[in-house]
Amino acid sequence: MTLSRRDFTTRTAFTGAGVALAGSVGVLASAPGALAAATGAEGAAGDAAVGGTGSAAGSLAAGRIGYGPLLPDPAGILALPAGFSYRVVTRCGVTKLESGEYTPSNHDGTAAFEGRRGTTLLVNNHELKGPRSGWKHPVPLAGGLVYDPAASGGCTVVEVARHGEHVAEWVGIAGTSTNCAGGSTPWGTWLTCEETEDKAGQNGMTKDHGYVFEVDPQDRRANREPRPVKALGRYAHEAVVVDPGRGHLYLTEDASGPNGLFYRWTPPGGFRHGRGRLRTLADGAGVLQAFRCYDSGGRFVDDLSRATRAGTVYGVDWAEVPDRDARSVPVRKQFKDGQVTRARKLEGMWWGDGGVYVVASFAREESPLQHDGQVWFYNPRRRTLTLKVLLGVNKDPGRDGAFDGPDNITVSPYGGLVIAEDGEGVQHLFGAADDGRTYPIARNELNIGTPGKPEYSEFTGVTFAPDGRTLFANIQDPGIMLAITGPWRRQGR
Repeated sequence: MTLSRRDFTTRTAFTGAGVALAGSVGVLASAPGALAAATGAEGAAGDAAVGGTGSAAGSLAAGRIGYGPLLPDPAGILALPAGFSYRVVTRCGVTKLESGEYTPSNHDGTAAFEGRRGTTLLVNNHELKGPRSGWKHPVPLAGGLVYDPAASGGCTVVEVARHGEHVAEWVGIAGTSTNCAGGSTPWGTWLTCEETEDKAGQNGMTKDHGYVFEVDPQDRRANREPRPVKALGRYAHEAVVVDPGRGHLYLTEDASGPNGLFYRWTPPGGFRHGRGRLRTLADGAGVLQAFRCYDSGGRFVDDLSRATRAGTVYGVDWAEVPDRDARSVPVRKQFKDGQVTRARKLEGMWWGDGGVYVVASFAREESPLQHDGQVWFYNPRRRTLTLKVLLGVNKDPGRDGAFDGPDNITVSPYGGLVIAEDGEGVQHLFGAADDGRTYPIARNELNIGTPGKPEYSEFTGVTFAPDGRTLFANIQDPGIMLAITGPWRRQGR
């Protein structure tokens, strides 16, 4: 059933308290210029916003969240709080695959699955775009696992022991391009997403790209002869999540000119999800739609950057995509102004709390208003989108303690969110508690620039092991997977 603008406006008028509650519980705010919701959570959220730092100092003042200040790493890789430690699981050009070839570079989205005999299997995307000649360590073209032999990307499967010790690594899929955030499925597979729109003949490619592929970490035979899930559309895919109850797939698009879209795919009648089922779908199976939002007054919202207060709630409706394979016009350009809502840098997603956490990394001149990060929560039952995190523009990105550019995200078993930073200057893994305060978890200390002009790569692939004891994360450049352990504890509300 479609939720019309009138329905949403009426519901807001008659049940205003309920809508306000939905937009305020667990509201998060952080970092320079953050705008906390004026709700019962305002006091706690304000702790993070005061001074515009979102730093550990503010968290410790309240004495309830975070793990304390980050301590410099003598090895120059990862600063962590006291009591925490890390292990390098894979490193491009250092660790090797079962084939004897080096681990590919540019680690991106990752998910963890239970392996055999207490091991963990990590499926790791490699965001490598364009021809293989452009990269020193592309994903190897493993026999039977190649989609397009001209493409450099793909993903690997990493097996680790209980405490993150490297056991083995092998290719899950090869010959794909710009494999970005991706997402796991409730049936135990990985959906790897191509963040590109290259067609055959462009950038050296021999096949069309911009698709989603399914990879099974448990069954290598299931990954042979890769086939794109064309029913999910062809565009600059970033991330995907599955609604385990309703069966919908939600997908983000990281694109500009115009800004990208948030999508929902509804399976065809009678379709049942399961291992390998997506690749059996017809190219036009199900319904692919893009979202459109409107405020409590029934006014259409053209871009998510319009929201300037954490706790903002929008109603959501859906518009069907005319040509999901984008044969002549990119999907996001098939809609006229007023038909869909756009957002710059739609990035990572994670299913949790009965809905979808969605990241918009930043907005600049290509958007109506500027910010340095948003995290939204889409509630499929209420068909509402609530702004949970809003980061103001960071005017001093080289200063440690200021967070900007959220990207990959995961829901923490200890409460709240863990977010990988892809901003300017210093890069962090940081947590956001349910009550609104933020705190640092790790800082990238691997300088890939110069002493005079330091540069630090983004964090990616943040995910917890199935038992919740180890946090895995990647440093994208040059490509390092890390296993972080320590005295994890519940972060208070």
